[in-house]
Amino acid sequence: MTDESIDVTPRRRPVQARSRERVSNILSHAAAIFHENGVDGTSMSAIARQSGMSLASLYRYFPNKAAIVHAIAEGHVEKMETALREKLPELSLYDAVDVLIDQFYDFYRTEPAYSAIWSGVESMPELRELDLRELYSNARDLDTRLQQEYPALPKERSWTASLLLPRAAGTILRLAATLPNDQGQQLVVELKCMAKAYLAELNRQER
Repeated sequence: MTDESIDVTPRRRPVQARSRERVSNILSHAAAIFHENGVDGTSMSAIARQSGMSLASLYRYFPNKAAIVHAIAEGHVEKMETALREKLPELSLYDAVDVLIDQFYDFYRTEPAYSAIWSGVESMPELRELDLRELYSNARDLDTRLQQEYPALPKERSWTASLLLPRAAGTILRLAATLPNDQGQQLVVELKCMAKAYLAELNRQER
């Protein structure tokens, strides 16, 4: 899945409820197989069998495995963006560190196929693009909040911090999700300390 020209556009955009249900069924079964066998160890035939359809029917919806991976990854991004936008406005930045890091860590550990898919982000150009889209979307939301709370903070540093925090946190959380839970939890604790110390530094400069 390293071909730069791979088409990850679904062949059908589900409009009717039955089609949406079928696509959801494909993605949920594919995620379960990816979680169990990894992306490279999963074939389109296996996804079709688990989804209860013929291989030809599966190809009517998705042109290749990369398109299925991309669709699942898009769902991950949408869920995390929604969580950020729901929690960030209602919490102080310090409280948001605790709530969002815990929420994302739990998501990374429990969402089927998350680790299997995103561990290969660098080898799939379409996932890299999606990863960057998520980063900049989260950064814009965080930058707005930082400028509200720290209005004297230079805009250039606010934007840099808004890129740095979610990227650093996401990288550490993805690592934590691959470790035994006790080790992962310890990384989460240390990540919260780092993020809060960085916010405190931004606050000092703002003053």
